[in-house]
Amino acid sequence: MAKRLTREEKREQALIDLVNKMFEIAGHQVTFNDAIAFGENWFNNWTMTEAQRVEWSKWGKNYLMKKLNVYAARAEKEMLWIGLQWGLKIQENEQTKSN
Repeated sequence: MAKRLTREEKREQALIDLVNKMFEIAGHQVTFNDAIAFGENWFNNWTMTEAQRVEWSKWGKNYLMKKLNVYAARAEKEMLWIGLQWGLKIQENEQTKSN
């Protein structure tokens, strides 16, 4: 019989899954373990678009609600914090650069 994960272990696994999904949505062939090998500021090595960030946030909200059994508002707040702490840089589009 498989060991049940503690709440902390579930949160750690959720973070890994969220970061891996972020890389997948952003189109990077990188995993969480690959990224952290780059050191503290690994997230500065890759970018994602605003549309990709929105897609990842929606996916993450649903994932957190299902896996961690949290309400929608809590899942949204968690995704904001995760995006702030672990999210990739948002690449500027050409229109923003010209302004």
